[in-house]
Amino acid sequence: MSTPVRVAALVGSVRTGSVNRRLAEALRERAPEGIEVEVVDGLADLPFYDDDVDAAGAPEAVQRVRERIAAADRVLFVTPEYNGRMPAVLANVIDWASRPYAAGAIKGKPFAVVGASFGQYGGVWAHDEARKSAGIAGGLAVAKGLSATPTTPDLSGDDQLVADALAVLVELVENAPGVAAA
Repeated sequence: MSTPVRVAALVGSVRTGSVNRRLAEALRERAPEGIEVEVVDGLADLPFYDDDVDAAGAPEAVQRVRERIAAADRVLFVTPEYNGRMPAVLANVIDWASRPYAAGAIKGKPFAVVGASFGQYGGVWAHDEARKSAGIAGGLAVAKGLSATPTTPDLSGDDQLVADALAVLVELVENAPGVAAA
């Protein structure tokens, strides 16, 4: 049996009961055989990125998150949109994962962005920002993503949203840029 593809899911909301955390957990639970999704915890524990702090030795919370990203084969950002932007917690984790410059945990790592937001556009602006920021940090974006408006806060009536997010997860694993086909 082949080694499963490990996907680090980084959730852009720290709110208890977040629809995006629920989506990430649904992806972990329903991932097809051969794909392991780890919902990386502790993003709220990261201090705001500071090069002086990093140069003096990254805090333990930062080291843990960097290790989880580095250990993964792929990264999946699962994020809402706040005021037309990417949430600060997600921008911050991308900043920390981009360092050290040109050798950060996200460098060369295929990634995709999915998520749900109750706003009019389902989070499309935040997802565009996440793709841009992670790409500048050295990640390799897959073309397929998902910006959706859920029908319920607990995803109980959103089977199609979860199915669409699973399709993006499979695309991330099977057609990742920069990864040779098996």
